[in-house]
Amino acid sequence: MSDLNTLQTGLGYSFRDESLLRLALTHPSVAHEQGTAVQHNQRLEFLGDAVLQLVLTGELYEKFPSLGEGPLTKARAQMVNRRMLAGRGRRLGLGEHLILSRGEEGSGGRERPSALADAFEALLGAIFLDAGFDAARDFVLRQFREEFGELEVIPNLDNPKGELQEMLQANSTEAPQYQLESVAGPDHDRVFESAVYHRGVELGRGTGKSKKEAESQAALAALESLRRDGGKRS
Repeated sequence: MSDLNTLQTGLGYSFRDESLLRLALTHPSVAHEQGTAVQHNQRLEFLGDAVLQLVLTGELYEKFPSLGEGPLTKARAQMVNRRMLAGRGRRLGLGEHLILSRGEEGSGGRERPSALADAFEALLGAIFLDAGFDAARDFVLRQFREEFGELEVIPNLDNPKGELQEMLQANSTEAPQYQLESVAGPDHDRVFESAVYHRGVELGRGTGKSKKEAESQAALAALESLRRDGGKRS
């Protein structure tokens, strides 16, 4: 078992009941492999999903009083899609702390997006049980603030390249440029890496199974970086 103290330091949250954290990190494959009633993180994932939805719904409702149900629902769905949650779990380093079966470990389970997304939601459920709604809400807002800033504008994650271009062209007429940096892997399983540049400066990099996906991931990385810098660059 990995060092949970290190993980908790990275989370910015220390569990009163560390068994909840272990449960949040326990993948269902452990129960399947052992063939016994071993507890795993699916119930915590169910709880964490509900807490996440409530926190973000409340934030969107308060921040955007002029928007109706449709746009608010779409914005929330964009924020909690599985790709975003997996990315959040990856940044927190949840993969290296997952408790997996041997088979799941051998097939790359620590980097599997579904496992990372599930673990992130389970972690949130565990924090809720450990310290209540306010602690869970603080954790969610801290995590999503890194992605979306202070939620001053509705995120447009369906089109990150378009959103990046709009953000940059608010201060410049020059459009961002995408460059394919590398292609790796066999023909049937290629991994593309692309970078996005603006005024000759690299803003972000991303990888994907296609050039288009790699460019979208690069745009998302650039958006995250620009939001941390206040949405502008000199």
